Amino acid sequence: MPTAGQSGEVPARSRRADAQRNQQTLLAAAAAVFVTSGVDAPIREIAARAGVGVGTIYRHFPTRADLVVAVYRHQVEACAEAGPSLLAGADSPFAALRQWVDLFVDFLVTKHGLANAMQSDSSGFEALHTYFLDRLVPVCAQLLDAAVDAGEIRPGTHPYELMRGIGNLCIGRDSDPRYDPRRLVELLLRGLRRPQSA
Repeated sequence: MPTAGQSGEVPARSRRADAQRNQQTLLAAAAAVFVTSGVDAPIREIAARAGVGVGTIYRHFPTRADLVVAVYRHQVEACAEAGPSLLAGADSPFAALRQWVDLFVDFLVTKHGLANAMQSDSSGFEALHTYFLDRLVPVCAQLLDAAVDAGEIRPGTHPYELMRGIGNLCIGRDSDPRYDPRRLVELLLRGLRRPQSA
């Protein structure tokens, strides 16, 4: 009897894993489309990129706000999980910080338009913002602490301040094609560096 129960569980687990993978693929496709076309991009564009039908997207995400929030959460998790991996694999803690900031900027570009997509649900937006801070501030702190401990940057930079500063530098990207926030974010990161002894 235990064997029958176990054999009944494996396919269900497998289906759940497949559904989870499919949803992750769909969210990654939506994030990529949001970066190039904004959160108001046609659903058919997202479906084409994900290789699914429009109905599949609506089955998982009945409203555009549902999809935008899911993409937002997906990207927060990807950004949070990337920090420790980058720290373990980069040439230096500062290199890991720089790579993570690149991902964070990508995330901020996708985040643009989130408030409009959620329209009047200010409590939902507040909850997402709290989730964002709870997940990403500790990761940024870990990267900053490692770079300070390695003697690569000056101590005293608070993770929230750095993230807020980067966010502010990203504002205005859509309204002015001549403005490249990445250039200014790079200048900001260079300003954190500890001067090399001669």
